Amino acid sequence: MTLCVPVPSTEDLVKIANKQDLLISPMDKYSNLPISKDICLATYVWIDGSGEDIRSKYRTLDFLPIKPKDKFTYLMDKMEESIRKETYLSMTYSQQSKYMPPYYCPKNFENFYRVECRLRATTNKNTFDENFQDLPILSFDGSTCGLAKPNNADMYLFPRAIYNDPFKRGNNILVMCDTYNYKLEPTRSNHRYKCAATYNKCKEQEPWFGMEQYFYLMNPTDLRPVGWPKGGYPQSSPLYYCGTGGDKIFGRELIDSHSRCCLYAGIPMWSTNPEVVPSQWQYRVGPSVGINAGDDAWMARFILKILAEQFGVSISFDPKPVAEWSTSAAGVNFSTLATRGENGISVIQKGIKKLAASHERHIKVYDAHGIADRSCSIRIPRIVAENKCGFLEDRRPASNSDPYQVIDALMRTVILNE
Repeated sequence: MTLCVPVPSTEDLVKIANKQDLLISPMDKYSNLPISKDICLATYVWIDGSGEDIRSKYRTLDFLPIKPKDKFTYLMDKMEESIRKETYLSMTYSQQSKYMPPYYCPKNFENFYRVECRLRATTNKNTFDENFQDLPILSFDGSTCGLAKPNNADMYLFPRAIYNDPFKRGNNILVMCDTYNYKLEPTRSNHRYKCAATYNKCKEQEPWFGMEQYFYLMNPTDLRPVGWPKGGYPQSSPLYYCGTGGDKIFGRELIDSHSRCCLYAGIPMWSTNPEVVPSQWQYRVGPSVGINAGDDAWMARFILKILAEQFGVSISFDPKPVAEWSTSAAGVNFSTLATRGENGISVIQKGIKKLAASHERHIKVYDAHGIADRSCSIRIPRIVAENKCGFLEDRRPASNSDPYQVIDALMRTVILNE
């Protein structure tokens, strides 16, 4: 007896596929719901009291913020700042009033002012400029974030940097913030405040940073690296680094998604590769200018953690998540106008001596440094030695270090000679 099995039509197969997709991703049923084009969901992101964990909340806005100028354009505009200031000072009082409050705002909370000699509209409800004056300052519960006591918990989020939202997309944005207490004083985990003040002293040197980030993909149920055998360890092998194959590499889809999400957000994602341990990865962000490097590095971490939620894994920035296996770091490539200029190698070597002498303010410094030597604490890449200019690589920071603190320390030591 022959059993006749009906062959499903193409239409039936499409219906089955759609049902399966809904089961895999329930959010698909709602992500395409039409939303007014005149509103925006702004996700505010900040660092909690641990100095390592990231929190977020979103606020619906009834206007569409426009991202500030990109970093390069901002640098080019700086060249005309002195001309704008001279123009402003030459104006009569009535002319100057067009550029003063409420139509002119401080550049940032630290009261560093920048003259904006251009006519601003008398109403500003539907626009956004690089002073962030249109984004609201939000409050949050500092007691649940390790920053305040329950009887005085309200704290404030100040918008600092805007990114495209790769998750909600459309008009929606991610906003990197720093935190302030009820007295409008920076909280103890707000290291951006000092870093921004330092950068304002170093702007003329145009410090560039490339931020490296190592991490492990972990199984959230047993907190062991993804793909590792239960109760055991993978075989030691040199084939994991930049390797290929399902027996060596785990989580590539998540990592590729992270790169694309960062690029969509506007974060300069430079490169990504698997590291020397199964489920250990590294990505590089940059080059970014000054304080922007810290913003980019923290937002890249936030995006990675949100993706990990969706892929069902967790991210460990712990420098040593598994004993006797490779550590994780957060190296920094650092350069200035002088190091990138002619014979910049001599400036780099002087900078390394400054770093060696400032061990109290840095995590750990070794006097030795070398060309293409990956065992030293400060490395001069081979291409820099050949070109006699470029950047140095500070290999000391741990993977869970605060990028703002690292950037601040480098600028203070190498540029400001502190």
